[in-house]
Amino acid sequence: MVSDVHRAHGVRRVLGVGWWLGWWLAWASPVRAAPYEVEPEAAGAQDLLALVEEGAISAETLSALLALRRTGVDPGLATRATLYALPGLTYSDVDAVLRTRGEGSAVGGRLRGALTEATSRRLAPFLDARRSGRLSGDARLMMAFSASDGLPPPFALQVRAGGVANLRVGLLATLARRSLGPLRRDARRRAFVVDAPGTQVQLPKLYVQWTGERATVLAGAYRLGFGQRLTLDTTALPSPDGFVPDDGVRPPSGLERECLVGGDGCAPEARLSDVTPDFRWDESFRGVAGTVRGPLGRDATLSLTGFASYQSRALPRHAVLDRSLCPSPAGRGGCKAPDVWVSVPGQREQKLSARTLPNAFHEWAGGGNATLASSSRSHVGVTGWAARPAWGHDGAPLDFQPNARYPAGGAFGALGLDAAWGRGPVDLFFEGSRSFDAAPGGGGGLGVLQRTVLSGAARELELSFRYYGRGFANPYSGAPSGPDSLEGLRVRNELGTRVRFLQREEGAWRLRGQVDAWMLPSDGAVPGSAGTLHARASARGDLLAWPRFQPSLQLEWRDSGVGGTGACGDEAALEPDALGLCVSARQGVIARVRSDVVEGLSVALQYGHARVRTPEARGFRHDALAVFDVRLQPARALRLHGRLVWKDEDLSERSRLRQELRAALDVAWAVSGVMSARARYAWVRDLKDASVARVPPDPPRHLFQVEWETRF
Repeated sequence: MVSDVHRAHGVRRVLGVGWWLGWWLAWASPVRAAPYEVEPEAAGAQDLLALVEEGAISAETLSALLALRRTGVDPGLATRATLYALPGLTYSDVDAVLRTRGEGSAVGGRLRGALTEATSRRLAPFLDARRSGRLSGDARLMMAFSASDGLPPPFALQVRAGGVANLRVGLLATLARRSLGPLRRDARRRAFVVDAPGTQVQLPKLYVQWTGERATVLAGAYRLGFGQRLTLDTTALPSPDGFVPDDGVRPPSGLERECLVGGDGCAPEARLSDVTPDFRWDESFRGVAGTVRGPLGRDATLSLTGFASYQSRALPRHAVLDRSLCPSPAGRGGCKAPDVWVSVPGQREQKLSARTLPNAFHEWAGGGNATLASSSRSHVGVTGWAARPAWGHDGAPLDFQPNARYPAGGAFGALGLDAAWGRGPVDLFFEGSRSFDAAPGGGGGLGVLQRTVLSGAARELELSFRYYGRGFANPYSGAPSGPDSLEGLRVRNELGTRVRFLQREEGAWRLRGQVDAWMLPSDGAVPGSAGTLHARASARGDLLAWPRFQPSLQLEWRDSGVGGTGACGDEAALEPDALGLCVSARQGVIARVRSDVVEGLSVALQYGHARVRTPEARGFRHDALAVFDVRLQPARALRLHGRLVWKDEDLSERSRLRQELRAALDVAWAVSGVMSARARYAWVRDLKDASVARVPPDPPRHLFQVEWETRF
């Protein structure tokens, strides 16, 4: 175990590194805040997925940008926090929008006089240009299939409409062929039984929203968040401010094995063949949410938000705990997950392979927020929520495993206080939260997050500090954290600091980056892990002055055992699992050149190289990624996008890790002013050597996607 001296030393190192870096960056160079890693050149779903593939943005940034793209932001009505979620806008830009609201008007989804034409064009996919009093909306039909499919292709339909009587409606409907049937429990065998997958039409998301001058009400599927995302946030936005409707869906990005069961439940060819997965979506809250706002006194505004939800949630099989299978009634250690049997027509039941179980439990949830604001930059708010799982399997003693992300034992929730204050160049943000649960040996814990933003005409910087106690088990916290987790939760058992910055000269160059350092104040899953300092840093520079030559360079550094503190103090005395916390490291560089060759034609070439050390190997391996990207618009109504990607996760061998060549072609055609079509073909070849590969390489895969959209 790590001594108190080592832990105190680790705390001082984290705080000292954070303060030193923060103030050095604040005054040594003019910098500005950066809520996202890059400003996307294109905002289509596939364009954003490509940025994740390149390593330019994180999965969290992808979720936020996709949510913004789908819901849209009205610059004429959005709050300061909502506007700050738009990519590339700093608080100075946001305050300029707020100042010109009384002088300009919302035209074409932008506020005249607040945003430049170039900024408006870049942000257009994220802005809401609909006009009230006039019916408008869109419908999107999506289909995916592969050359190896023996099943009908999956479909997804998204429909949105609004503008009349201040109403807005939306839905998501899918045709699924791989969804398991209803989950039942067999008390005799103490196991679950499900029906084999079959083709069915599903309506997973539907909402109706009414917006008035001082109130907003939504019934259906929604996401919500408040403050600094610590107490409650399911939006993935960097600064959530209430609830947003949800009809999001994720198209298949690859293929999966056709066989879902082990043993002899599938024919030999089915066990080796691939099939296109169904469309997937995140399970948000489902119920009712409402906000009422109005003046309180002369200068203050009061906003009250409440929500209630009843949602069926999926759960991986290994995250389900059946107490009847525990070796002893007390505790959860050593309790097995129940088996799941699949009823196959004409055959005896077969065991289900690793799979997420649909409708594993039902969740009742509710809560709200009250915020008192004296200006767009100063407020005090209180957020609270509670949830209770209902298993609904004839009184079976079911619960969550320790790795399930949800606290076991019954109800759980959180209560928090957040505040913001801003004057001149300084904005201060704070949130403190206390979680509650009934888990054995738990009971909840404390979390604290503080952000300082320094801004001005030439600079803006964000410096944040965070502390999450070991007992802070909050599955609906979206606060920033390191990648390590405890019992399925990342926002837990962590003390850290982070600096984020962006330096930009409009149309000339751009520099952004971040430094993040954290430690575990208490032991995590591995004994002796407390006190170890973890750190990561990244920086990216883009030169934008010449359209035909726009180079960029991105550097990345991560280390899970900086300075030899905590668990890394004596490697010779450590168990292999504990040593893994010390040796995980990555140093990478990505070079990219983009050229606007002529009007309507752009070419980009990128190469990335990384030196990686993982817990499985004591030495370093070398990874590589190369991308060739071409965008062509031969006519105003036709856009072509070709992309070739080569990826090798270990250049020294071709037997086990991901080594592939991927080619994709996107064709977008604006059939008319209100109709458009898009088709995508992707080809993937596994480059592993069949003579030495541990698992035989996959045959070449072909995946097609078709999308038809109409606007009205």
